[in-house]
Amino acid sequence: MRALRFLLSRHCLMLVCLCLALTAIQNQALAADKPARALVAAFEYPGLTIPSDGKAEVDLILINRGNQDETVTLEVLSKPEGWSTSFESYGKTVSGVFLEEEGKKSVTFQAQEEEAETRLSPGTYRFQIRAESEDAVLSRTASVVFRVAEDKTTEKTLALSTSYPMLRGSSDSTFEFSLNVANKSGEDGLFNLQAKSPKGWETSFKPAYEDKQISSLHIKGNESKSVKIEVQPPRQAQTGEYPIEITVWRGQAEAKAELKVELTGTYKLDCATPNGLLSTEVIKGNEGIMSILVENTGSAVQQEVSLLPFKPENWQVEFKPETISGLEPGQMEQVDVHITPPEDALVGDYSVGVQAKGQKAKDSVEFRITVKASAAWGWIGVGIIVLVIAGLAVTFKVLGRR
Repeated sequence: MRALRFLLSRHCLMLVCLCLALTAIQNQALAADKPARALVAAFEYPGLTIPSDGKAEVDLILINRGNQDETVTLEVLSKPEGWSTSFESYGKTVSGVFLEEEGKKSVTFQAQEEEAETRLSPGTYRFQIRAESEDAVLSRTASVVFRVAEDKTTEKTLALSTSYPMLRGSSDSTFEFSLNVANKSGEDGLFNLQAKSPKGWETSFKPAYEDKQISSLHIKGNESKSVKIEVQPPRQAQTGEYPIEITVWRGQAEAKAELKVELTGTYKLDCATPNGLLSTEVIKGNEGIMSILVENTGSAVQQEVSLLPFKPENWQVEFKPETISGLEPGQMEQVDVHITPPEDALVGDYSVGVQAKGQKAKDSVEFRITVKASAAWGWIGVGIIVLVIAGLAVTFKVLGRR
């Protein structure tokens, strides 16, 4: 019996040793087959469908299948226009990951539509990223597609209406729309307000007959409320039509309204001299020339600009060119002003004004003109004085002899 136990224990020991040897041989074979460096980068779900009020995010899985540690950098190769992206891990934004030998880690890839505050626009959006080793030897790409579903619930429980969906004016105007929000459900609720406007435009929601800004509106069941929407375009905005999309929602209930602003442009002219001087000297009867710059500082084209003088009586004022046509926004034109005082003008200072008048805009500049006598009259005066002195000298000489 003791001999039997000894034989059994001996065979068990030999079996364990054989298993260990086989395991070691297998591990050596696997190590021999494993590449020196290998990297895997893949999204956990390469295709996702999300609701418009959901988040566009998915885990990116990174695996080091090589025989050495790796530092992997992350980069977004392509994304839809108007979207921002980031890689997140435990609440931090990262751009690289350390992977030890045979290590595996996940980071969260997040995408956000820049113009959307709380809801995403329905559609299909594709993103591509690249994971690359620090020495750029290993490189892997991965793609993910987010499909944002379109909500189809709201017309029965929520409705928007406005009497004036389109307003017209210049770019320096503030446009005010009135929107009626109808809660057709039987429940009271707080409804969120959102405006999607062109870049650079400012929009704000205000209660009817109040001046405070709001972002939501409380409406009782089966009742409606009016809300005022103020729209301010940037001053450099060009003429044309601009859409403003209004969204009101609560939970899955949503309604949209499209407003429109037509900009006619601003009309403004500025007049100035090239060197800033507003005075000159002119000999009476002779022509003097002053130059002015007429600039279109508005956002609308000035089709024709006329020039008008304001001058003393009997003075002549001419312009070259006489009119300015087709002055584009920001464009400047030089005009020469030819000023001629009459021959009988008295010596002294005079005021001459020039007005540039275009479409719905005008500006003026005023010159001080100093009129002087001709130098020839000075020499004539000197000659007369010499003659008088000579005459007096002769007279005294004749009288002195007597």
